[in-house]
Amino acid sequence: MPQIKAAVCTGFNDPLAIETLDLRAPLAGEIEVTLDAVAICHSDIHFAEGGWGGDLPAVYGHEAAGRITALGDGVAGLALGNRVVVTLIRACGTCANCAGGRPTICDTPNPGPSPLSRADGTSVVQAMNCGAFAERVVVDQSQVVPLPEDMPAEAVALLACGVITGIGAVVNAAKLRAGEDVVVIGAGGVGLNAIQGARIAGARRIVAVDMSDEKLAIAKEFGATDGVLASAKSPWRQAHKALGRGADAVIVTVGAIPAYNDAPRYLGWGGRMIMVGMPHSGAMAEYEPVMLAYMSQGMTGSKMGDVVLRRDIPWMADLYRQGRLKLDELVSGRWSLDQINDAIADTKTGGAKRNVILF
Repeated sequence: MPQIKAAVCTGFNDPLAIETLDLRAPLAGEIEVTLDAVAICHSDIHFAEGGWGGDLPAVYGHEAAGRITALGDGVAGLALGNRVVVTLIRACGTCANCAGGRPTICDTPNPGPSPLSRADGTSVVQAMNCGAFAERVVVDQSQVVPLPEDMPAEAVALLACGVITGIGAVVNAAKLRAGEDVVVIGAGGVGLNAIQGARIAGARRIVAVDMSDEKLAIAKEFGATDGVLASAKSPWRQAHKALGRGADAVIVTVGAIPAYNDAPRYLGWGGRMIMVGMPHSGAMAEYEPVMLAYMSQGMTGSKMGDVVLRRDIPWMADLYRQGRLKLDELVSGRWSLDQINDAIADTKTGGAKRNVILF
């Protein structure tokens, strides 16, 4: 059984430990991918902090890129050496949600036993169906999409989560129409991609809301027309002034409860709030339901941008190759696996767009 280096979480809020683990060969329908890059998402950090529970020891990481180095029986449409993006979206392809074009909420993902273990036989959780803070992964064939050779590994990795989540929230969940107005709360990795999605979809105006002037300036580089400090008094009033009315869509890309409490106040008549950012389990928000009812507004959750991998990722990759989608500019720093705790600490400061581990 091959051995790999991986960053293992052995205790919530503890530093990750670099361990040598056993990785079993791919079973039927699975592939092995030797990774070139994996980005650090805030979801990985929240899991490692225990924000959503889960079993330990575990390997996190779910925004990855690499090459296929082994194939299980029955794998179709993929070949050894293919460069692929590796996602956490494992889909059966046959349940009602998959058949209806919603693989992100597959009813029967059926992950089975983890392919990771310690030398003594202890099973190590492959978190989020990926476990990509590691040199290699074994995943289901439904989790990957082949991408062009001329794309840098970092750009490919970013298409696994933050990019598809942000763009998908606007295009798939909000179903934004050209000429509509958008407010994006949070100008981090997902928020910047929601801004890009709104620009690509033809939004009239895009208002970024964040706690940092620096991040609001970056948001304008990605397509925001206006910026509002979330710490201002009644920031939604400033957004209404910039738009001349309430927003058609508000995309909440952060898991902060104050952001969720305020989000409906940015909406105009018939507006919709898209809930992307994920607070810790048990956190509660408050809103005034009579306003949503009277103004015909709505709230919709969006997991991973409601993406359909084989449809949406090639489209976004093509936009990148045309120069219409910024990916390289999202990378804040490049680190080695041995530096992963430093990379996580840097991500926690809030200044990083995406830190990437290179192998």
